[in-house]
Amino acid sequence: MPVSFARKTTARPESRPSVRMLTIDHESAGQRVDNFLIRVCKGVPKSHIYKAIRGGQVRVNKGRVQADYRLAAGDVVRVPPLRMPAPDEPRRVPPAAFPVVYEDDAMVVIDKPSGVAVHGGSGVSFGVIEQVRAARPEARFLELAHRLDRETSGLLIIAKQRKALVALHDMMRQSAGRKLYQALVVGDWVNDRQHIRKPLLKFLTPGGERRVKVDPLGKPAHTIVTCLKRFGRYTLVGAELRTGRTHQIRVHLASSGFPIVGDDKYGSEAVRDHFASLGFKRMFLHAARLEIPHPVTGEAMVFETPLPPACVNLLRLLEHEK
Repeated sequence: MPVSFARKTTARPESRPSVRMLTIDHESAGQRVDNFLIRVCKGVPKSHIYKAIRGGQVRVNKGRVQADYRLAAGDVVRVPPLRMPAPDEPRRVPPAAFPVVYEDDAMVVIDKPSGVAVHGGSGVSFGVIEQVRAARPEARFLELAHRLDRETSGLLIIAKQRKALVALHDMMRQSAGRKLYQALVVGDWVNDRQHIRKPLLKFLTPGGERRVKVDPLGKPAHTIVTCLKRFGRYTLVGAELRTGRTHQIRVHLASSGFPIVGDDKYGSEAVRDHFASLGFKRMFLHAARLEIPHPVTGEAMVFETPLPPACVNLLRLLEHEK
């Protein structure tokens, strides 16, 4: 016999969760069902959403689906009674206005600071995309076109239209355009220009932390490294991504014997402690330049952002010590 908890709850009727049936429009077509639910179920923990998908509570056209199912226009999605925040609840994600490098109707390019995750998850309750959405409540569509590691600063593209997002994702998969980074590495870089082609494999540490290593069973990865300036025991290098693997630049440089200064996963703790004592407490990796065709018009676009002040000040200090 079912038990009713109606007399024990003080929630108002409008805040009680209930099943919703949502029909997918052309704007949302092509999106993964998990990402769609994360967007429409603002405030609901991702773990709850994935549990609902695995348990069959989320259905598309009355059938069970996996998290990576791509939605089509006209699909009817059953959204289970996940708890949603009431309209008058305090906003859980603080809005933030990040420096805008470029913006039009299709996309916005921001300069992401170091230390900020691009999205919530993995112990982070919210990231750049959630904060941008909170700062722009009138925006109908805001989605990450690609990702940067939490400690990496620099250019990040956010799509404002579904067709722009699809085009940008296609570009990233096909390595269209150019993505150029700057990094300070430990050691005197040998060659003025060097191609690093080493396959990369994801794995989990015993503690459950995601890592990447060079492994013959991994996916092909290609980075072009150029020497920009030598500082004796350290070198400022440029790194161009020809593929977009997780932690690619960090692992390619570390596996070549030149870890990035401040890298807490693939670098030296002693080096991190040394630079932290100098006031530099981040990883020196910066997404400095993007060259891509516009996702809607096809026009050639170039975006640039200078090194952050903390990085510039550190280079001045190293120059003085040479």
